[in-house]
Amino acid sequence: MRQLATLGGCTCPIRLAGYRTEHRLDTTTGEIGPALHHLNSNDLPAGDLLVRCGNRRTTRCPTCAETYRRDTYHLITAGLRGGKGTPEQVTSHPRVFATFTAPSFGPVHNRPTASGGRTRPCRCGRHHDQEDAALGTPLAPERYDYEAAVLWNAHAGMLWRRFTIYLRREIACRAGLTQREFAQHARVSFAKVAEYQKRGAVHFHAVIRLDGPAGGDTPPPRWAGAELLTDAINAAATKATVTGPVLGERAHSFAFGRQLDIRTIKGTDLDGGTALTDRAVAAYIAKYATKGAETATGTLDRPLKFVAELAGLDISAHAERLIRTAWALGARKDLEHLRLRAWAHMLGFRGHFSTKTRRYSTTLGALREARAQWRRFQAAIARGDTSPQPHDQEQQEQQEQDETTLVLAHWVYAGSGLSPTEQWLSASLAATSTPEGEVTQ
Repeated sequence: MRQLATLGGCTCPIRLAGYRTEHRLDTTTGEIGPALHHLNSNDLPAGDLLVRCGNRRTTRCPTCAETYRRDTYHLITAGLRGGKGTPEQVTSHPRVFATFTAPSFGPVHNRPTASGGRTRPCRCGRHHDQEDAALGTPLAPERYDYEAAVLWNAHAGMLWRRFTIYLRREIACRAGLTQREFAQHARVSFAKVAEYQKRGAVHFHAVIRLDGPAGGDTPPPRWAGAELLTDAINAAATKATVTGPVLGERAHSFAFGRQLDIRTIKGTDLDGGTALTDRAVAAYIAKYATKGAETATGTLDRPLKFVAELAGLDISAHAERLIRTAWALGARKDLEHLRLRAWAHMLGFRGHFSTKTRRYSTTLGALREARAQWRRFQAAIARGDTSPQPHDQEQQEQQEQDETTLVLAHWVYAGSGLSPTEQWLSASLAATSTPEGEVTQ
């Protein structure tokens, strides 16, 4: 149970076989001291070292997905109000929350809203419930452009990159600067996340911030404001296009849809009357970081090996049609660079779900390293190691300059998941845990 407790509730851990040994190494003499700590997977109760899977998908591992969501929340929050290496002065920089949608590929069942927030009837004449399986499915499947829908997802990442290039140009133009001069006066920082709509098309939510030339550490120029930033985003989103493949006699070209929503943070409502505050924006973006196509459209959360597998899966006809279209297009030599078969379960989208610029805030890697250091610290306390006393600090620093730790490790993949007995123990562990996650004695 102690070994399972280190997983923090991960339901599909990675099993590793091997060993790890730590030795004290004297850097001046090269002498290797006795082993400080030795770990062998054969000595562990499970027979393997169990490590968290770290999967971001809620459908695969809810616990690891929740960790990923919280990390994303802190990453977004740090770029909005400072912290974790980002100065607090970013709260005074122009910041907007923008949503970029996909174009139409054909009419679908939806819940249109009228003035006052009331839902109007769908084009089919019905009032759909929020959980209605028909939402997002085509009104006329035979006329829905499945080919363009899949290719849009495949090019969405490239279109976003093109948009960011145009955005810098548009801001520089409005400031009366050249692109080279713009880099000396201001910098665009952003963090975005991809979300699937019910119809299976990807759209983006993004926090976009205008900083000084050194990022959040420097204030933006006087001419920089939320209105200028909003106007530039509108223009850049309209101009950004990506040329797609020519299939048959049809030449594909991709651009964002007409529904572009840009709101100044702390300016208007976000959703359902929620104030557009730093916390609300971060929470709104973070919740989509753990969702994929399977959450919105009921499709798959793992790759296909053969398209024949679809016959035994319980997915909607619309999702199956999108997957089959991606699979068929993936067989074309001129589209092999899109890797559509490898990403057919994602309906063609192969980009990262959450991305950010370097200067926006901290990184997920930094957050994970801080968490790993904390766990190592806790493990050292459990082994009886003590930190140096204040009067020993100078001596400790000198010793660390002369000595370091040599780590000898060899691990190989031995499988994933828990055995039936381990699953039972894990369930028992969860049942006896306190709200803080500590096991009761």
